[in-house]
Amino acid sequence: MKLKEQLNDAMKAAMKARDNLRLSAVRMVLSSIKNREIDQRKEMDDQGIMDVVSTLVKQRRESIRMYREGNRPELAEKEGAELDILLGFLPVQLSHEDIEELVSKVISDLNAVGPKDMGRVMKAVAPLTAGKADGRVVSEVVKIKLA
Repeated sequence: MKLKEQLNDAMKAAMKARDNLRLSAVRMVLSSIKNREIDQRKEMDDQGIMDVVSTLVKQRRESIRMYREGNRPELAEKEGAELDILLGFLPVQLSHEDIEELVSKVISDLNAVGPKDMGRVMKAVAPLTAGKADGRVVSEVVKIKLA
């Protein structure tokens, strides 16, 4: 089943269950997808939709951090609940160990030796981790492995 269909089904289920939090989160995702489709003037595929959801996940994580710094735990909790809902639409995220293993394999395949090869390694790792890992985490692992 396509991701967009899953989102529409989740919206219908949330409406039937009267789950307002899930309903608002799914509507927000569908709205973001619609806006991106209008901007690009074409229908998005599953990879594009995963990119949109990943962007929304990053925004939620940043909002949670800001709310906690601003001593607003009730808003941080609401954002956390939305984050959990959004993560349900992404593939299972790679663990830190899996990322390290993948990066080590790519480094050995490319015979990368130092920080100057970071661009080549990131270029090779990025498609393998797309939608499955945060780019910042991957970048940090590559930097540590090449140091």
